[in-house]
Amino acid sequence: MNSETALKLQDKVAIITGAASGIGEAVARRYLDEGAKVVVVDVKDEGELAQRFTAIADRVLALRGDVTKREDIQRIVDSAVERFGGVDILFNNAALFDMRPILDESWDVYDRLFAVNVKGMFFLMQTVAKRMVEQGRGGKIINMSSQAGRRGEALVSHYCATKAAVISYTQSAALALAKERINVNGIAPGVVDTPMWEQVDALFAKYENRPLGEKKRLVGEEVPLGRMGLPADLTGAALFLASADSDYITAQTLNVDGGNWMS
Repeated sequence: MNSETALKLQDKVAIITGAASGIGEAVARRYLDEGAKVVVVDVKDEGELAQRFTAIADRVLALRGDVTKREDIQRIVDSAVERFGGVDILFNNAALFDMRPILDESWDVYDRLFAVNVKGMFFLMQTVAKRMVEQGRGGKIINMSSQAGRRGEALVSHYCATKAAVISYTQSAALALAKERINVNGIAPGVVDTPMWEQVDALFAKYENRPLGEKKRLVGEEVPLGRMGLPADLTGAALFLASADSDYITAQTLNVDGGNWMS
């Protein structure tokens, strides 16, 4: 195989959370196509998760895991090391969404969103980074933020705050881990047509008194490139940030949003 056709992630080991559908599943498939061994993690049943990747089961480890649980985070990393010998890439993707008027926001929703989107994200990143430091060969960490992390939104205060925190932690971790040759970057998607958007659309319908489907149509039309993103639209950036092509990039959060946010 010549250099022009070499696989970009040959024999690299990646952990991907939120991998049962949407962006996580699409990125897992792209990494596998590029030669990686992938630990796919989700709160859904691991048998169901494994069935999505049966054609390449020898390079996939499917795990049921909850990033809000300390023991699950350690088990995810330990399982990757036991099965594949180490960890080279973390695609930190698991997240929850909710929304409501700010005067109706609750402690319970706050705790739930911050537990997954911030606390789980951070401590999985920390645990993977510790392993990467022990290995001594560097690594790539990619944290999923959102265009919602770039600004506040009247109905989406908690979610926006969690995704802003992802950007901040990405910057801090990148600076702390640079000397270890661990690159830490983020991706901020815009509106992406995943199963989660059915929930988002229903909530906008409730709080903005819209017919079902109208908000989804409108946000797609408002994107400068004229449509909502698809999970596949995120895989190029995810591959770039996981590969040697991004070795001189760290502490950045890349907008992949069809032009919604300019920075």
